[in-house]
Amino acid sequence: MPNDQISRKLAFIGLGVMGYPMAGHLSKTGHQVTVYNRNIKRAESWAKDFNGNIAETPAEASKDKDFIFTCVGADNDLREIIFNDSGILSGISTNTIFVDHTTASANIAREIHQEMNRIDVKFLDAPVSGGQAGAENGKLTVMIGGELEPFKKAQPIMNSYAHNITHMGPSGNGQLTKMVNQICIAGVLQGLAEGLAFAQNSNLDGNLVLDVISKGAAQSWQMENRGSTMLDGKFDFGFAVDWMRKDLDLCLTEAKNNGSLLPSSALIDQFYSHVQKRGGGRWDTSSLIDLLQKT
Repeated sequence: MPNDQISRKLAFIGLGVMGYPMAGHLSKTGHQVTVYNRNIKRAESWAKDFNGNIAETPAEASKDKDFIFTCVGADNDLREIIFNDSGILSGISTNTIFVDHTTASANIAREIHQEMNRIDVKFLDAPVSGGQAGAENGKLTVMIGGELEPFKKAQPIMNSYAHNITHMGPSGNGQLTKMVNQICIAGVLQGLAEGLAFAQNSNLDGNLVLDVISKGAAQSWQMENRGSTMLDGKFDFGFAVDWMRKDLDLCLTEAKNNGSLLPSSALIDQFYSHVQKRGGGRWDTSSLIDLLQKT
């Protein structure tokens, strides 16, 4: 553990492909971590891998903790683990800092923030970017909404799994920033898919094309990390299409609230729906290129 930190009592709720390694980093940093997961076998596996504790309910996990971290699927999952009879609200203590890493709506973030303020708990909406690899390597980007004081207290804890942690403003702003992130990723992936399909149809050496254009203005994370697998038609890894459609739905819904026009995002969302119809719901988001292949 870094010299400027002391061991804290933490709860981590939600051990998916992101939460599992994130909670692991917290434990390896020297904190006392208690986990909860709906699938108890996954929690048991985590406890074996990282020498932590298991709780049977979110309420039990949340009892007497300095910080509570959550990373679940969507708004409804958050409501379940927080507001159910055995949820976080039944176990959390006054002055705890509650950090939610779920990609969810700005509205649910504000709703939770208001409810936690009522019981003197500080809440931060803190979605992450960087994917499973970023979580496993401790290199995530975290965008945070909420009050500045709890942010400053939580930041050193999150340093164990993140290399970029930024306070974006009041409650909900973390989720809004993540929406910007997803809008940009969707556009980049569609452009990359079309460009690489064009290269293939032109009988160009696709990998050589990537090597050249990745040194110029077209360079992107998606090009560096997904370009070659797109050329090979490999999509059985990474950030699933099902999750991306959930995220784009959040973006499109929020756009109606703030008057934004997202014509490209709406179109790409429909492209992803066609990938789902092909059985690619669990494919990586780079699978957009599959729709452009000659039959």
